[in-house]
Amino acid sequence: MCKKVILLFLSSLFLFSCQKEESIALKNTSSKLNTVSVIIDDQMWNGEIGDSVRNKFASPVIGLPQEEPLFTINQYPVKLMEGFMTDSRNIILIKKADENHFQIKKDIFAKPQNVFCISGKSTKDILDLIQGKSPEIIQTIKAAEIKESQTLNGPSLLDTKKLKDRFQIDMDVPSTYSYVLQDANFLWLKKEIVSGNTSLLIYQVPLNSIEKSDNLVATIIKKRDSIGRLYIHGKEPNTDMITEEAYAPYFFKVNIDGKVAYEMKGTWVLKNDFMSGPFINYTIIDKENNRALILEGFCYSPSKEKRDLMHELEAIIKSVDILKR
Repeated sequence: MCKKVILLFLSSLFLFSCQKEESIALKNTSSKLNTVSVIIDDQMWNGEIGDSVRNKFASPVIGLPQEEPLFTINQYPVKLMEGFMTDSRNIILIKKADENHFQIKKDIFAKPQNVFCISGKSTKDILDLIQGKSPEIIQTIKAAEIKESQTLNGPSLLDTKKLKDRFQIDMDVPSTYSYVLQDANFLWLKKEIVSGNTSLLIYQVPLNSIEKSDNLVATIIKKRDSIGRLYIHGKEPNTDMITEEAYAPYFFKVNIDGKVAYEMKGTWVLKNDFMSGPFINYTIIDKENNRALILEGFCYSPSKEKRDLMHELEAIIKSVDILKR
């Protein structure tokens, strides 16, 4: 009887939490990176609403050579909720109600935490809310996961004096990375992992070589391929790292450290070799220093999942601080 009362209390607390504003001591979230807890009744999860959630939040990550979900989704029916999933950093609560409603609440059960509350009078109303609000939800979750990665990297960081001296930047690079190749305008940092390795590249080019380009995508590809030709090779002759030509990379205009930047995601290959993997490249327009600063991450992990490896590289790059001279 006691267990039933506790379960009823916890379920009621969760169902109405999006409207509550109580001041309580919050524990820290403990969920894995890029994981989302979806609280929804089984009947809705196994129907159109569940299909829509999976299509939006478990769609393939762009820029990876194999299909991997954007987020790992764990579904919990409300009737089985006993509190443990409230440690999740990202929670989507979906239910039917007397009104259509969407709200983002922060740090209800733990911190840092985002709780996305979706309620609708009908299946169609809920589907419309998921369709309309999913870009905002995805953007919020991705930002939270990048911040969490940067927090996890914080306790043990690499000495970045070389970054400051050569490029006048600082970055939160985990101490698991080491410098493997250095030149006046180029640095390569690498971390060995069980299944391969992950790498960070830092280099710069004259600003006008980017700003005067009529085709930014082609120009950035040409720059990164020239770096591969100079510094990154396989064991055999004529095996430089190049951008995979069979698939056009994804390209976005973004903001990094308050500056305009261009994000490119695609696949690298070793020419005349079998090695390949994903890369993410940021070309930052640094007018104060009359340069385009280029920060790139790539990994080699054959037959293993690469989503979280690339996520770590993105988080490191986005921690960049361009120092004032």
